[in-house]
Amino acid sequence: MKVGHDIEAGNANWSFGGDVAETFVEHIRQSVPMYEEGHDLVCKFSDYFIHDDSVVYEMGVSTGELLRKLATRHKARKNARWIGFDTEKPMITKAKSHCKGLKNVELSVDDVRLFEFEKSDLIVSYYTMQFIPPRYRQDIFDKIYESLNWGGAFIMFEKVRGPDARFQDMMSALYNDFKTEQGFSAEEILSKTGSLKGVLDPFSTAGNIDLLQRAGFVDHMTIFKHICFEGFIAIK
Repeated sequence: MKVGHDIEAGNANWSFGGDVAETFVEHIRQSVPMYEEGHDLVCKFSDYFIHDDSVVYEMGVSTGELLRKLATRHKARKNARWIGFDTEKPMITKAKSHCKGLKNVELSVDDVRLFEFEKSDLIVSYYTMQFIPPRYRQDIFDKIYESLNWGGAFIMFEKVRGPDARFQDMMSALYNDFKTEQGFSAEEILSKTGSLKGVLDPFSTAGNIDLLQRAGFVDHMTIFKHICFEGFIAIK
């Protein structure tokens, strides 16, 4: 099934592997409202947490666009380390090309469920946690909390569900309107929705906050909200 930008995906079988990396940036910019503005917000919030010797992670780094922006913004922090990982090798290959010339950027093919974090000052998850099976998420949130230094931050952007069926219907309709305005055909929108069944499993705002609080985060707030997309910051 065609889902846009020459990407094909079967029913309940969306994948970030294969050739998806070649057109991923264009596809995601037209699929997620204010995608670039979210990057800009993450970069601006990072100013409060990056030090000369900071370790910073981006989980689900995809093509490395956001990690490159962060590392470039803080290039004066020559001893800071910027570590990105992703489960898909084609994404990491693309990210290495994208981050070429940035000596303090480290990229690897890894699964967050098995990844061993060092002590860090900032961890970023930009529309990644929603693709991790729910049964693993609390363990990952716990691991993130333990990894952070005191005063460090976790910034997470996620697609979210509505708090009840009425609001969910509104958000779904408005999001489909957005994708239509971006040039996706009705067939592409329907095919993409079908391909994400059992792959994309977003939680509500309350559900995400519950995960944060159970991990130990007391201080947290929403920093972005647009239809069914939300950004959170939590500070240890």
